[in-house]
Amino acid sequence: MSTTQSVPSAVAGVPEQRSSQELDGDEPLDGAGTDFVTFVMSGETYAFPMERVQEIIRMPDVVRLPLNGPALEGLANLRGRVLPVVNLRRCCHLPDVEHDEATRVIVVDAGTTLGFVVDRVAAVTSVENDRLVPAETVTVTLRSDLLAGVIQGAGGELTSVLDVQALVEAEFSSIAHLSEGETRSGEAGSRPRAEDDSDEDGADTLELVSFTVAGQEYALPIHRVQEIVQMPERITAVPNSERRMLGVMDLRGGLLPVFSLRRILGMGQEDLQPHNRIVVIGVDGEPGHGPLVVGVVMDTVRQVLRVPQSLVGDLPAVATNGMAASQVESVCRLEDGARLVSVLAAERLFDASARQAIDAQVGEQDLVEEEVQEGGSTMAEDDGRGDDELMVVFRLAEEEYGVDVDAVQEIIRVPESLIRVPQSLEFVEGLVNLRGAVLPVVDLRTRLRLDRVERDERQRIVVLLIHGTPTGFIVDSVAEVLRVGQGTIEPAPQLSAEQAQLVGKVANLVAAGRMLLILQPGQLLAADELEQLEGEPVGAGAQLATAP
Repeated sequence: MSTTQSVPSAVAGVPEQRSSQELDGDEPLDGAGTDFVTFVMSGETYAFPMERVQEIIRMPDVVRLPLNGPALEGLANLRGRVLPVVNLRRCCHLPDVEHDEATRVIVVDAGTTLGFVVDRVAAVTSVENDRLVPAETVTVTLRSDLLAGVIQGAGGELTSVLDVQALVEAEFSSIAHLSEGETRSGEAGSRPRAEDDSDEDGADTLELVSFTVAGQEYALPIHRVQEIVQMPERITAVPNSERRMLGVMDLRGGLLPVFSLRRILGMGQEDLQPHNRIVVIGVDGEPGHGPLVVGVVMDTVRQVLRVPQSLVGDLPAVATNGMAASQVESVCRLEDGARLVSVLAAERLFDASARQAIDAQVGEQDLVEEEVQEGGSTMAEDDGRGDDELMVVFRLAEEEYGVDVDAVQEIIRVPESLIRVPQSLEFVEGLVNLRGAVLPVVDLRTRLRLDRVERDERQRIVVLLIHGTPTGFIVDSVAEVLRVGQGTIEPAPQLSAEQAQLVGKVANLVAAGRMLLILQPGQLLAADELEQLEGEPVGAGAQLATAP
């Protein structure tokens, strides 16, 4: 018999209302069998082996990386890491759909870390081995080379388990970081069934995230939960802090106050273990302050529940005395009353002293950020680069690119017309007169296989020295000359051979919420292409446009 368990996850700053099921965590469920994360695409259920899954997040903002196949959505910033995000529908040749509140990204380990976009995540499921069927023994509509196996549900339904490694190799065969000896999982998962799979979403259904504390099951309304994260290596204690506050942790460059739910409910705090989870919730701050984001440590996170209001009742009056009882707003009676889930009121978890402690921590962080910003301004005035890189930053198709300032000769306006050269390279726009010299001009959008756009006043020609030859590249606009710290620059994910040559690095500016794609000027034109540009003849009688 297979069992299912849904566990939520999200990304901070999500809208108040959510209705999808999510998962975070890598602990195996109780009972024999193999664990899988199940998800839905085009109304069908699929699965990844749990051992491959690192976490699940909401759809992040992405930076589109050029010169890759259509399956790549782009690059995202995941707590300071650069995460390639791949559209799994496109990998499986399913039709595209718009991303919505249910869309999730399953972050997997495939020798390198990748995120796969799916319609929604359903559950964690543990499957007995006798339900696992080899892929070659069944007929399925999905490409068989992407299947690791299939399982048969108790009702005869089939769930296709996707082979993570095969997906990666099929779409990104040139990823440099893949291990040569990486084995493919040949195991299969089961079709999930949520607590109320037969119920339709509606106003008469209460959506909850459930978790356990000291063997008791509690829950929070799902709209209060912003995300669920694993235990960090360290939670830093704050001297003289409120006793229920364990300390602070780093969360994507910010400090998150962390409280113990055990202590909030008047229980003793046990030593923190890897299976503990931190549920990040939003609560109202003190009067005059905005909403606060707080992390609360749970023993384990269990699942997402959709409970009919008919099964939800108030706490009996006789049990409403006491601190813990006052923080319970209702009780869900599940499994004919054999399973009781206490629904916590997020606003009542933190009294005035706890809120003051949170406010004090937030205020201290704001002060540190102001000092850092002031220090940054002083550094920017220093003419010496030190360990920093100076980049000319320009925009192309709404993304920001950077190139070393030493490679840039000058930046000029695009003339009203350029001399077209017959039978030239597809991305060559033409020739321009630059102070008596003939300058070949390349449309960088076309070179990077992006959509062309009409000329406008913001466009500029960035003149780069390519193997000793000045060449102009038309960009959408030039933004700034930016000092970039060496510590923010890292190798770009190598998702295709051409992309790896042209965009070999990224600058992940976490504090500013920016990611620069750093171009390698020497790779923008191959040697034979450059020779062809240098030899472009100017038609008889042609008048070269003069660059302003």
